[in-house]
Amino acid sequence: MAIRSSLNGPSLRRSSVAGARFMSSWFRTIEPAPKDPILGVTEAFLADQSPNKVNVGVGAYRDDNGKPVVLECVREAERRIAGSEFMEYLPIGGSIKMVEESLKLAYGENSEFIKDKRIAAVQALSGTGACRLFAAFQQRFHPNTQIYIPVPTWANHHNIWRDAGVPMKTFRYYHPESRGLDFAGVMDDIKNAPDGSFFLLHACAHNPTGADPSEEQWREISTLIKAKGHFPFFDMAYQGFASGDPERDAKAIRIFLEDGHLIGLAQSYAKNMGLYGQRAGCLSVLCEDEKQAVAVKSQLQLIARPMYSNPPLHGALIVSTVLGDPELKKLWLKEVKVMADRIIGMRTTLRENLEKRGSPLPWQHITNQIGMFCYSGMTPEQVDRLTNEFHIYMTRNGRISMAGLNTGNVGYVADAIHEVTKSA
Repeated sequence: MAIRSSLNGPSLRRSSVAGARFMSSWFRTIEPAPKDPILGVTEAFLADQSPNKVNVGVGAYRDDNGKPVVLECVREAERRIAGSEFMEYLPIGGSIKMVEESLKLAYGENSEFIKDKRIAAVQALSGTGACRLFAAFQQRFHPNTQIYIPVPTWANHHNIWRDAGVPMKTFRYYHPESRGLDFAGVMDDIKNAPDGSFFLLHACAHNPTGADPSEEQWREISTLIKAKGHFPFFDMAYQGFASGDPERDAKAIRIFLEDGHLIGLAQSYAKNMGLYGQRAGCLSVLCEDEKQAVAVKSQLQLIARPMYSNPPLHGALIVSTVLGDPELKKLWLKEVKVMADRIIGMRTTLRENLEKRGSPLPWQHITNQIGMFCYSGMTPEQVDRLTNEFHIYMTRNGRISMAGLNTGNVGYVADAIHEVTKSA
């Protein structure tokens, strides 16, 4: 006598229907994520059919014709590594050569900390990846210690430390009335933070404000942070790109090193080498001694393993080839200065154009600020008018990417800014 399986017939069909209904509900309640405020600007720009449209929203360098740039030093490095038979995985910590060159660039060619092997360092997925890896490290070993983030800052900083589960607070940084650094606010908030807090600092070319402390102000900040026992973590996305001189742009870090701090540092080669899509960066942590550095590096690698396993090869080869060859490095230094000088020149030209139009507003902050971005001081409503009436695209906080300006559009942009701000 045949035994009827419980997996056949009406019961199976009912189970299948119920299962399908259950499975279809797994993602039913998920809402679309909000658009990224920066990348959304580019999407809107690309959809605009106006011949006059201008994109000063995204932080990517363009030449005076509005075209992307591949540096000659990068082209030569690519020629040298073309046809390389090495396509194996990098170690979890990445390219040893790239990390070595990155440390020399940041800490100094003859740094005693490098010689004493006191720096735990790994290749990272550009600046974002370096910050995210450090945030995870902080959460693992100091889970209840908050990090203080400047107001304003690059929007992704909040996402990075939030998603790592690190408690966050903010400290004053920008003074809207002067459109410059709120130094008194910075010092007051550092002083009032609980001893032993983490502080996120922009090493140079603060994003989005372009308002950097002076050398003397950096020294005062360093002294107070040390007195309070805080840990400084530097995000250095623009070394060389801010002033045109990598040594000058590393000055804040060197001041902290001179003062005896232990520091964390995120480096990126997106801007200063134009390696936006290669995700080439480095995370380093200065430790008390070599033994501590070995331990910290091992923990960074342990965190990286399930996060992304190991970093990409190609960008690391480019960076190590450029920085490791004296002639290519010399060419890079020349090219990064050309990029920085063009942006500095656009600041001067934009300010002059606005002042020539009889603007009632002061615009000296345009040239007082440094780096890729100008924090214009325009309101969200004024930015909306620029977009809707003049097809000029930027983030609604009024941040202008100076790299998007050129001799062909700076007059048009100045006209539009004057029009939307003249009655302010």
